[in-house]
Amino acid sequence: MTTKEQDWEELRRRCENCRACELHETRHRVVFGVGLRTSPILFVGEGPGQQEDLQGEPFVGAAGHLLDDMLSIIDLDRHNCYIANVVKCRPPGNRDPKPEERYACLDYLMEQIRLVEPKLIICLGRIAAGILIEDDFRITKRHGQWVQKNGIWYTAIYHPSALLRDLSRRPETFVDLLSIREKALEVCPQVFQRETVEI
Repeated sequence: MTTKEQDWEELRRRCENCRACELHETRHRVVFGVGLRTSPILFVGEGPGQQEDLQGEPFVGAAGHLLDDMLSIIDLDRHNCYIANVVKCRPPGNRDPKPEERYACLDYLMEQIRLVEPKLIICLGRIAAGILIEDDFRITKRHGQWVQKNGIWYTAIYHPSALLRDLSRRPETFVDLLSIREKALEVCPQVFQRETVEI
């Protein structure tokens, strides 16, 4: 096992044993992440829902099926990108994670970013964007815009669950998806070419 593989396993172990906030009291499973750990493209959502909590994998409910459809539009899937959440345990009732819950998990997310070494980070929704791009991020005004920080390109699009509730947001999200593909072709075209595996 390589040093990086050991780091991944240690990080997963820490997440699964985490008691840093009250969410550990109601979780069924920690939802760590899924996909290609060496992908140059990282998607970050806000937190697990009911199905994710039961299965231990991000984006497996209705919003997850929509995310898979969105990724397929731009030739991505769970085999050539990595998908994680800010919060690794489900907030009860699928409420927004509280600030203290977000920051209790932040070190885990930062370590995932360090290990993946992405070139692009796509925030799924305002909460992830507020953590990774800017505190007071307004997704209705700034979705699809790119910003570079520490050598990584960031953008945010509407969360798939928001698109399930509001179909009128889908056309602009389609434009944002095309922008993601264009940026990926510019920065990391190999993601569309190499043989990939799910880890």
